[in-house]
Amino acid sequence: MPAPTWTISELAQEFGITPRTIRFYEDQGIVSPMRCGRRRVYAARDRTRLKLALRGKRLGLQLSEIRSLIDMYDGPGTTQTQLREYLAVLQRHRAQLEQQRRDIDETLAEIAEQEKTCRELLAQGG
Repeated sequence: MPAPTWTISELAQEFGITPRTIRFYEDQGIVSPMRCGRRRVYAARDRTRLKLALRGKRLGLQLSEIRSLIDMYDGPGTTQTQLREYLAVLQRHRAQLEQQRRDIDETLAEIAEQEKTCRELLAQGG
């Protein structure tokens, strides 16, 4: 029985993305479909790599981090090494997001203060 394959349209539909998005990941070397004439044919490896890339994107990881993590899974390293690296990436990303949240909270507090000042001035007829 031959290994399962997918067309670009099938993968796009399955993951709720456009074929253009899949072609972008192909350009980035994340997926590398076979060609059958002019058609792209994706193997299970491509499907898995695409799924991992989309997960990384949802987490807000940079493309270089996504590619590095995906390539690590294809490499000769142990699962422990891969998991440690993934954990380190997640911890760095969490710290960055927490800092962004603190920055946003400070900005929102400043906006609230400015709004309060404006309302007070308007109430005084100024």
